[in-house]
Amino acid sequence: QSDNSDKSSAESDSETEVEQISVYHKLLATLKTSPESESEEEEDESGSEADGESETEMNSEGSQETGEADGGEKDGGEEDKTDVPDQEEATDTAEQMLGHEQADGADTSCDPSRGVIEEFTDVKHESEFSLETNFMEEESGDCNADQRDSNSSQAFSEDPFKQHMDKEFEEKEVEKMSTLPKTSCQSKWPRLGQLTFSSTLEKHKTLKADKEVDVKQLYLHKPLESTWPKVNKQFLSSVNKPSDPFFTPLQRELFCLMNTYRDLFYPERNALTNGEEIRHAYCLHALNHVLKANAQVLGNNAKRRDQKPGTDSDDYRDQGLTRPKVLMIVPFRECALRIVHIFISLLEVNDKRKIDVSNKKRFKGEFGSDPEEKPPNLKRPEDYEAVFAGNIDDHFRIGVAILQKSMRLYAPFYSSDIIIASPLGMRTVIGAEGEKKRDYDFLSSIEILIIDQADIYLMQNWEHVLHLMKHINLLPLDSHGVDFSRVRMLNLNNWSKYYRQTLLFSALQDPQINSIFNKHCFNYVGQVS
Repeated sequence: QSDNSDKSSAESDSETEVEQISVYHKLLATLKTSPESESEEEEDESGSEADGESETEMNSEGSQETGEADGGEKDGGEEDKTDVPDQEEATDTAEQMLGHEQADGADTSCDPSRGVIEEFTDVKHESEFSLETNFMEEESGDCNADQRDSNSSQAFSEDPFKQHMDKEFEEKEVEKMSTLPKTSCQSKWPRLGQLTFSSTLEKHKTLKADKEVDVKQLYLHKPLESTWPKVNKQFLSSVNKPSDPFFTPLQRELFCLMNTYRDLFYPERNALTNGEEIRHAYCLHALNHVLKANAQVLGNNAKRRDQKPGTDSDDYRDQGLTRPKVLMIVPFRECALRIVHIFISLLEVNDKRKIDVSNKKRFKGEFGSDPEEKPPNLKRPEDYEAVFAGNIDDHFRIGVAILQKSMRLYAPFYSSDIIIASPLGMRTVIGAEGEKKRDYDFLSSIEILIIDQADIYLMQNWEHVLHLMKHINLLPLDSHGVDFSRVRMLNLNNWSKYYRQTLLFSALQDPQINSIFNKHCFNYVGQVS
């Protein structure tokens, strides 16, 4: 491990250790494309256009691209970051280089022909954001959350997250799920209209739309309960005296459905009218899921630390085979920018308690847009303006790690909780059969897949979406250093696709979009469209 981490930081010219330099030179000697390693950093800085081009160029040689995934692999995969101590010697440089370097691997990662110079590992943040080595923060009052997490209290066991992830199946039931036809029933909801619920296993209980939502019943992980009303206020103000201080009628019904962990297809997303309120609703759901999952892991870390040696620890199965839990597919960089902003504002309790976001400046540079770039005299219809606002580059992906009060952008995939990407960004990292350098293990334990603005991918390249669906929730080819005693049985049995929730939003009904929903979604709770 340790020489691996040396290589990963070998790109930094400011490294002075002798062995580092020799490794660097040895590698340089074997490379065809040696100049690239120096030029990459400048490329990265020169903004997202260059970034996009360099990505695609390098791609055409079938190289590059999976570096971020390798970076994660080296981090010890899902979470087992035992290599952190080995990397201590690189720490000082790590901090200076953080701005450029860690960046490097994330978007325009290194060319595989370079052997193992992989994505720069940012040691300082690696250990901070590692789920393995952290525990619940005591002072923040999160420890009561930990008490609440222990199943003793009935309240927590009714949490939809817990119910969904803890459900256990027998082989026979799983076989039924994959062979039996779905049965469906209909129900009319005030705002969403006609809903079709379908599932293979469950007998249908028709869900009634709640007129009022008691926030307690939503089981929002803190701080979301207090931050959500502030973040969502912008959508409520237009209505005089909203009946519900938390949600718009549309959000309330959508969130209640999402919160049951059913698959959801909503074909009336409109960039002009409800696009942003829908985006806020699914961001709330995704973040709620990640915070609960991570709190469970951190709580169990503490219990394991305190337990007597020799006691059996099979009760701590609380994670998947790899760490990423939520995959959000959006068409443009601007959408990713908005999602990250929503996450940040949902995690910030008040102005005094800002959360720590690493690599924020670089993120703004690569995902933001310059208002002056827009040709001033172009008149376009307003729906066009709404869809193509901001930075409309469609080749990107970014890992986001979230831990208590901090957030790390550009986390290597195997150390991320949430991956935000475009179909093309996913396609280039998944690769095609026969390519030497391809990686889709990080998709093995996705628990929530959100595909927003699906109609736009019909205008981009629908194949990429299908390609992604074929590679999600497969068993990983490599263990990525995961601690198998903590992996849920459902992941070990390769049943994770039956637990994955898919949220699909589109502006229109389309046979191809429907087919994703019908052919690639196997959620045991069922589906609603």
